[in-house]
Amino acid sequence: MTKPLIVMNIVGLTPALLGEHTPQLQALANEGIMTPMQGVFPAVTATAQASMLTGLSPAEHGIVGNGWYFRELAEVKFWLQPNQLVQGEKIWHKLKRSRPDFRCSQLFWWYNMYADVDHAVTPRPHYPADGRKILGLYSEPAQLHQDIEAKVGTFPFFNFWGPAADIRSSRWIVDCAMVEFTMNRPDLQLVYLPHLDYNLQRLGPDSPAINADLAQIDREAGRLIDFAREQGADVMVVSEYGITPVSQSVSVNRILREAGFLRVRDSVDWELLDCGASRAFAVADHQVAHVYIKDPRDIQPVKQFLQSQPGIEQVLDRREQQVVQVNHDRSGELVLIAEPGCWFDYYYWFDDSKAPDFARTVDIHRKPGYDPVELFVDPTIRFVKLKIAARLLQKKLGQRMLMDVIPLDTSLVKGSHGRLADSPEHGPIFITNNKQMLNRLDQPDCLSMQQVCGLLQQHFQ
Repeated sequence: MTKPLIVMNIVGLTPALLGEHTPQLQALANEGIMTPMQGVFPAVTATAQASMLTGLSPAEHGIVGNGWYFRELAEVKFWLQPNQLVQGEKIWHKLKRSRPDFRCSQLFWWYNMYADVDHAVTPRPHYPADGRKILGLYSEPAQLHQDIEAKVGTFPFFNFWGPAADIRSSRWIVDCAMVEFTMNRPDLQLVYLPHLDYNLQRLGPDSPAINADLAQIDREAGRLIDFAREQGADVMVVSEYGITPVSQSVSVNRILREAGFLRVRDSVDWELLDCGASRAFAVADHQVAHVYIKDPRDIQPVKQFLQSQPGIEQVLDRREQQVVQVNHDRSGELVLIAEPGCWFDYYYWFDDSKAPDFARTVDIHRKPGYDPVELFVDPTIRFVKLKIAARLLQKKLGQRMLMDVIPLDTSLVKGSHGRLADSPEHGPIFITNNKQMLNRLDQPDCLSMQQVCGLLQQHFQ
């Protein structure tokens, strides 16, 4: 009988980070197999996960980033949840076709809502009509997350993303995975552990403080590895990308605005990006940006203009996007790749007094681009803990409030990703205790991220 398989996605883990501070993961590699993986472009969470679970390229599954411009809505949307956005057959579809009784659980992997899996848990706040945001989870079946929280406590949402993000969220997810496995006994359990993502971006991969983070995630992974052994399950560890040091951001939208390509709309006391009215604008996503251009006649002039800007290494048109397999209708007419040491911010205003109210908050859905500055508290705010306490008291009293404690200083960010790794040691990793898993590959030491789907299929067939 085929063993169950627990797949841990340890974000940001690379072969270079494996060592004395990760004894549990090193032991798993010594017991079985460890090999670098060739990542997909762009090297970001949603794209990588979709590639592993479908075996397809971004040009085929359509997840061209963590967010993109929805032309029919004239809006940028990030971190959407419906699994229907991922085009193509997923691993559970392939396995259920040959094994109708196959059971899959998906815990905190992205595009988790309405996936055709048997059990799922994912973050999903509630948004009442009065403007409040109430933190919570979504699960399938609907009662599942409540049953799990009754056993392991409430999910620590503030430790999952934002200035307070730390090991507590990954620790809870490990607890959740063990309870869920015991309850449902899935054949395949997909578990997302984000902890390394935080300080690798805050501090950069060269910071000595990262050793403590490695030890923390190693302990949590070790707990799940020990549990898997007790349950007679095999283990697979994957990651999505490596994080590289950065020292500056590039404000592509400010560059485009200054050149007359981007328009803003005055709204209340601030400026909003007016995507539908802009001739060209960028959707920034770490070290990659999609540039959407309304009039095809502007594509070449915008390309030539951006090619001359510092911090931008490559400007890919549709033909050139085919080489990195991101040529999908959702992609921008141009795709930018940052120079080493640089990343793209989404900022489009020239005067910080005109920054929208959400800019100084943790608001992953409203911002028209990814914002790693959400990992920091504004160092210029005096008595910031007192301000946070006052805001929380306002919320408790039922008053409207804005948790405006996020800085607008992009120089705080010391690590980023999105570019393909410069070397295998600093890219994504694959580990399993099952020594036979790579036997059927022609080049087992040259594993691509898309091949993970096939390896999962082979394990169960």
